[in-house]
Amino acid sequence: MSQKVSPLRIDLSVFKKLALEKPPVGVKFLYDVPEGFSRFPGKIALCEAIREAHLAKSPFYIDKGNEDCVGKMVLGWTDVLPILEAGQLGPVLGIYQEARANMRIYQHLPTFSKGTVNYVLFANLENLNFDPDLMIFYTSPNQAEIILRAMSYSTGELWEPKLMPVVVCAWLYVYPFKSGKVNFCITGLSYGLKAREVFPEGKVLISVPWNWIPTIIKSLEEMQWQLPTYNREVYLAEMKRIAEEFKLPL
Repeated sequence: MSQKVSPLRIDLSVFKKLALEKPPVGVKFLYDVPEGFSRFPGKIALCEAIREAHLAKSPFYIDKGNEDCVGKMVLGWTDVLPILEAGQLGPVLGIYQEARANMRIYQHLPTFSKGTVNYVLFANLENLNFDPDLMIFYTSPNQAEIILRAMSYSTGELWEPKLMPVVVCAWLYVYPFKSGKVNFCITGLSYGLKAREVFPEGKVLISVPWNWIPTIIKSLEEMQWQLPTYNREVYLAEMKRIAEEFKLPL
C-alpha cells in the first residue's frame, strides 16, 4: 500500500527571512509508504536525518530498515529491549550512576505505539512540497529567541523545553507531535547528538508541531524581530523614560 501525502497548504516563505545557516526541515509521520517519494538509501540515526535533510536536493523517507539507533524504539519500530529498560547501558557509558537512574527515563520517554508510524518523510524548506507535522529549526541563540518569541507574542505561551541526557530524538520528534507543544534543545547537551557529532555545540534545535506553525508565521510577519532595546545603553535610557512616564520605582 502507498499513501498520498497532503500537499503544502501554508506559505512558509517568512522562514527564509530568518537567514538560518541551515534551512528548516519539514517532517511527516506516515502509516503507509509515501507515494511519489524516494527512500533514503543507507543507514541513519533519527537525529542524523535532520542533517541529511539540510543537504538533500529532494524529499526522502526512512523506514525500519534505515534507522540504526534507538530511534527504532522511539518510533515503535522495535520493542524496548529488556536490557535497556533495566538501565544497564547508561552506567556502562558513564551517563548514569546506577541502573536505577537509567531506568527512570522509561517512565517519561515519549514513543509511538508499535505499527502506527511506519515511515518518516523529510524535506528542507527549499524542496518542501507536503504539509509537515513538524518543522525543525537549526538556529543560533539569537534566531531561536525570535522564533520562540513569535510563539508567545500573541499567546503568552510559556517556553517549556523538555529533554533528558539520552534519546533526544524522542523529544524532538514524538513529544512535540503528541503533546502539541514546541520543544527545543541546545546541541552538545544530549549524549547521542554529541557522541555522533551530528552538530557543533551551542546551536538550538527547535521542533514546532503543525498546530503552532500558523501562529508563529503570523507573529513573525507582525512583530519586530530585532528589538531596539537589545542594546544596553538604549535599554537603560528607554527604561528610565518608561519609569518616569509611568511613575515606576525603577
